[in-house]
Amino acid sequence: MFRLIHVGVYVVGYLLLKLGKLKTLMKTAETDPRKAEEESQIFVKQVMTGILKAAGVQVHVTGLENIPKDTAVLYVGNHRSYFDVISGYAYAPGRLGFVAKEEIRKVPVLAEWMKLLRCVFLNRSNPREGLKAILEAIGNVRNGTSMWIFPEGTRSTGSELDMLPFREGSMKIAEKAKCPVVPVAFTGTAEVFEKHFPRITAGEITLHFGEPFSIADLPDDQRKTSAAYVQNRIREMICEDLGIPYQPAAGIGENGKES
Repeated sequence: MFRLIHVGVYVVGYLLLKLGKLKTLMKTAETDPRKAEEESQIFVKQVMTGILKAAGVQVHVTGLENIPKDTAVLYVGNHRSYFDVISGYAYAPGRLGFVAKEEIRKVPVLAEWMKLLRCVFLNRSNPREGLKAILEAIGNVRNGTSMWIFPEGTRSTGSELDMLPFREGSMKIAEKAKCPVVPVAFTGTAEVFEKHFPRITAGEITLHFGEPFSIADLPDDQRKTSAAYVQNRIREMICEDLGIPYQPAAGIGENGKES
């Protein structure tokens, strides 16, 4: 419980101390949104790194060399913990926005920072609003801001290999923006918090950036099920990080095709 209190005090205190900076950046965004976004990225990366330190979490990062340096990308990851977002922001390079659930838009201060970062709020219960969010994310990528999405739609439970089905609609961002997709595998993040709630447990997590691919380069049958394809890629990466033989998911073949 001590670590949870430590992290909570750090986050709340830091955000309150930086309310003036938030107001300044919101004002800057009216005339120079790019500058406001870049300064916000620096600030948020500092906060996320501080959270990991306060929580006693050591992050093993692999595959940073796989991330294209000359273009925005769509990061696609498995989702088991709040620490997925925290570690992702701490270590992913460049300008980055997350696709988040609509409810977070109502959280004071946090929502304002997320808007500065070009995060997108996705309303899954309203198809029209959901489409607007996806179009906004596509526009962000085209303008040079990478986006990160968790196609499961919520945090999964169970073992590291237990994932909810990836939603095919999430891949529209990369398909329409014609950007590379970077698969991302998290392991160990649920052990930090969710499996010991309400305690935060110090430990080690792995953040693995896989080799990028283009949806347009996939064979026709895999292009139609690109979410299943990337989910299978992530599953392979998790098995690699756990040091266990590859275990295909039920209904998904080794090449990512539904069987």
